[in-house]
Amino acid sequence: MRLERWMGAALALMLAGCVTNTDGEFGGKMPHTSKGQEAEDAARIHTELGQQYMANGDLQTAMDKLTKALQFDNDYAPAHTVMAVLDERINRPEEAEQHYRRAAQLEPDKGGPNNNLGTFLCRIGKGEEAIGFFQKALKDPFYKTPDVALTNEGICQLRMNDRAGAEVSLRKALKDNPQNGEALLQTARLLYLNNDAFRARAFIQRFDALGQPSAVALKLGYEIETRLGNTDAAQTYRRRLQSQFPDSEQAHALDTPASP
Repeated sequence: MRLERWMGAALALMLAGCVTNTDGEFGGKMPHTSKGQEAEDAARIHTELGQQYMANGDLQTAMDKLTKALQFDNDYAPAHTVMAVLDERINRPEEAEQHYRRAAQLEPDKGGPNNNLGTFLCRIGKGEEAIGFFQKALKDPFYKTPDVALTNEGICQLRMNDRAGAEVSLRKALKDNPQNGEALLQTARLLYLNNDAFRARAFIQRFDALGQPSAVALKLGYEIETRLGNTDAAQTYRRRLQSQFPDSEQAHALDTPASP
């Protein structure tokens, strides 16, 4: 609530300042902030509030704030993006798609909205369309994280069973950012699927060195070492998985004997 009071005070102060026309130091008139700018600023503040409430798990209040943001300015792209994320959280994929698409329409040349839309489309099985949005994202010369779009493109290509294309995308991602954990993990998975467990091991070890363990990665490490015949290393991955992620699907899968 403290955050909301601060944001509310900031919004009130901002709007009050926008409508007051005072004389400048040299006798001139200070320019008015346009109504459009006022609306955008209000939308931004309510979007930030919505993000904070969503992060805190208060999804209903987050929805209220984001709805208010779009009432202030329906052309404020970040509000559509955050609303799309919230719609996904509450299992409203059709509404989420509409908001992701609107954000990309409002900022057609920006990497972020195009990457977000592509990632969503791939998740819902529209891979062919998704690739086009990843490519649009990569054309933005000011996009700060092209390795993210390249990684998401690679994941999408893997889902489409385009392993050759996925390898190209993932290697480009790692060239841009060798510390991209998701790209390292997906490259290890790709090589494992291609029966190249030896090279897969190198990438899962690079991922492990980042110190960001996950159930998926530990199970993959177990499978890679098992395929290579390294029983001790495989059991180390298994123990780590069962210790760090005992309730995970991956841990339960290793606890369940394989069917004959």
